[in-house]
This record gives sequence, C-alpha cells and structure tokens, in this order.
Amino acid sequence: MLGVLTIPSLKEEFLELLEKDREFRYAIIGYLGLDRIEKTQTAILEEIKRIWEEIKALRESQTKLWEEVNKIWKEVKSLREDQEKLWKEVKALREGQEKLWEEVKALREGQNKLWEGQEKLWLEVKALRESQNKLWEGQNKLWEEVKALREGQNKLWEEVKALREDQGRLWRYVKSGFKGIHEALGTSFEEYVASFIRFTLYELGYTDARVEVRKHMIYEGQIVEVNVFSEEPLVIGEATLKIGDINEADREVRKLVERAEIVSKVYGKKPLMKVLAVGNAPEEVIEYLKKLTIKYDIKLVIGREIREVF
Repeated sequence: MLGVLTIPSLKEEFLELLEKDREFRYAIIGYLGLDRIEKTQTAILEEIKRIWEEIKALRESQTKLWEEVNKIWKEVKSLREDQEKLWKEVKALREGQEKLWEEVKALREGQNKLWEGQEKLWLEVKALRESQNKLWEGQNKLWEEVKALREGQNKLWEEVKALREDQGRLWRYVKSGFKGIHEALGTSFEEYVASFIRFTLYELGYTDARVEVRKHMIYEGQIVEVNVFSEEPLVIGEATLKIGDINEADREVRKLVERAEIVSKVYGKKPLMKVLAVGNAPEEVIEYLKKLTIKYDIKLVIGREIREVF
C-alpha cells in the first residue's frame, strides 16, 4: 500500500534528486531556460573581455600619442629659442644702425660748407643714401623671413650677415668723413676734441648731446671760457696742444678743476665728465698726468687716442 506523499516530503525528494541526479538537474535547467542565461552570461563576459582589451590598446595608443605631443612641444620650444636669438640679433643691429645714422646726420648738419665745396664728399653722401635704400630693402626682407621662420631660417641668417657688412661699411664712411673734414677745413684741436667727446657721449647713449667749442659764461662779474662744453649732459673739457713739463701739467689740471667748480655753481649740478685733452707730451709727463687725473676724476685723452677713434 502506497503511502501518501505530503508537500514537505515532495520538496525533500525533489531537492535530493537535484543534488544527486545530474541528468535530472540538467533537465530542470533546460526546462527553466537557465542554460540560455548561462550562455548569455558567457557571451557578456567574453564581450567585457574584448572591451578591456580594446581599452588596453587605446591606453597604449594614448601613451604613444602623448610621447609624440611631447616631441612636438620640444620642437616648438627649440624654434621659439631660435626665434628669440634672431630677434635679439635684429634689435642689436637696429640699435647700431640708429647710432650710425645719428652720426651721419651730425656730419651733414655741422659741415655745410664742406659739403658745398667738396664734390668727393657729395659722392660719398650719395653712396650713403644708396646704401641706406639697400639696407631698408634688406630689413623688409628680414621681417618677411622672421614671419616665415620655419620655412626660411637660413635665409634670415644670410640677411643678418648682410646687415653686419653694411654696418661695417657705414662705420668706415663715418670715420672717413671725420678724417676728410679735418683735412679739408684744418679743424682746430679744440674742435677735434669736441668731435671726440660727441662720439663718446653717443656711445654712452646721449644721442642728442650738443658739444660746443669755446663756451663763455659770466661768473661773479668775470667772463669764464671753457674750451669744450656740453650742457646736457653737463660735460667740460680743456684742450691743449702740448704740455712740456710737470709744472705745466699741474697748471692745466688745476685750471680744469677750477672751471668744473664754476660750472657746478652756475648750473647747480656736478659735471658728468671732465676731460683733459693733450695733443702731445713727454712720456714722463703723461705718466704724471695719468696719476693726477685719476685723483681728480678727470678723463685724460692723449692726441694719438683721438686719431685712433677717427
């Protein structure tokens, strides 16, 4: 006689079959559709794996891309440094060119009589103007090359070289101009010294300095003469063709010191520079003058030094 199976006993029997009977367990899984879920999960896991592989590949590609970007930035930095060097070179050339043209301008304005009577100097002026036109043309090309730096850096360096050669030629024109003026007009030693001081002030940045010869001023009812004078900046100079002995050297230095004190009182400030120019003197006197001028803060200029400049 069969016993009656209760629900709890059926559950226990069912669970026992699931645990012990593999075929029964697979049959139940297939019946419930769990095999499809398992296959779906497997497919999802495989897809996730492929996604991670793609992410890994993307990261590797991104790393290579950053390396390439860093190389590009280094190249840009190198180009910028080269460009800054070029701009500094251009700036230095322009500053030198401006000084040269200021000196040429001073030659033209201060020596009208010489230009009128000397055909040779007129030809030099014409040559200077032609060189100026060529120089401006070269500068325009230089600006174009700077704008297209990556395409034509080599050409820009060639233009800079050409500018340097033009600058050297202009310096030679200026020097020959001073020499021609001296030879044609028989410039006095004082005027020669004034030209030297003017040139020195240009080198110090005083491009508009006006240097006069034999400046007269009134001090305490007396007329005081200064051989060479500049008001702005304040510069005084004494020029003498020859000093024969130490006594004369003392007198010339004392005279310059006294003139400097008078000028300081008249203008309310100390001179920027005190210059003693001597055309010729024995070697022992020159050595003595060197020590004495250092003591009184005086710039000593011997005649041969001026000739080396002009």
